[in-house]
Amino acid sequence: MKTFPFLLALAVVASGPLRVRADVADGVEAVVHGEAITFSEVDDHARPAVTVLKRQYLSQPDVLDAKVHETVTDTLNQLVERQLILHSFDAEGYQLPEGVVDDLVQERIREHYGDRVTLIRTLQAEGMTFEQFRKQVREQYIESALRNQKVQREIILSPYKVQTYYLANLDKYKLDDQVKLRMIVFPKPSGNTNTVAFAQEIQAQIKAGASFAEMAGLYSQGSQQHQAGDWGWVERSVLRKELAAPAFTLAVGQVSEVIDTPDTVYLMLVEDRKPAQARPLAEVRTEIEKVLRTQQQAALQKQWIDGLKKKTFVRYFQ
Repeated sequence: MKTFPFLLALAVVASGPLRVRADVADGVEAVVHGEAITFSEVDDHARPAVTVLKRQYLSQPDVLDAKVHETVTDTLNQLVERQLILHSFDAEGYQLPEGVVDDLVQERIREHYGDRVTLIRTLQAEGMTFEQFRKQVREQYIESALRNQKVQREIILSPYKVQTYYLANLDKYKLDDQVKLRMIVFPKPSGNTNTVAFAQEIQAQIKAGASFAEMAGLYSQGSQQHQAGDWGWVERSVLRKELAAPAFTLAVGQVSEVIDTPDTVYLMLVEDRKPAQARPLAEVRTEIEKVLRTQQQAALQKQWIDGLKKKTFVRYFQ
């Protein structure tokens, strides 16, 4: 007899109770090794996602129909996978001690309901018994634990594989032209017509030799005032259009003319610029490793589930 590790049981717990499985008389969508997955079971599991889709695509009925069909199909596949995993658990001779299930149930109650009385009231409102709830907690644990055991194992990524992915996907890590920018910001108070004139006075002082950074620290009312107006490196897309044009036209070290917009007046200094380039591999390595790890885990999971399907009777009724 195989027994799942107690610590693993406590570490891998899916969240939230599921709805009660409907009687098979309501229409069978699939059978996995004699276990029926019914129409209403699929409907219950898909309902939260479908509710969100109906809000998002209310005015696009054709798109909504396609999205709902995709969601229901995905839900059925997920339920089929769960039954495959549960059957594999039994077939491989694993046993989950009842004491472990009790601990999982108590942990679920503490985390999601507070106490048993609240749980029972919630279950009654959903038409579910405590034993059904306990069974679902057990099945959710088994599914999560077996997935963790079979799929979430350590994956070793070679430097060559990371570099190959990086070179093949340089566009994903491309940076547009950038400027290192410092700005002085003058909001326009309602009815005040002197803001532009005041900005022109500050500009004249800077052209006469005053430090742009010092003037920004004294007079700017923007969010970077305490950083002496320093915006750091910015791309064109970060700036409003009235600022983007001068920012990427000015020469390094050049101060802009007064930039007058409907709500704010600006002075701008370009301190440096960088041409478009790809982010270095060292900077994006962690991102790439995460992508590759996710891809390999997905491949391992598909390989595992496909293997279970070959060993288990599955029939669809769609």
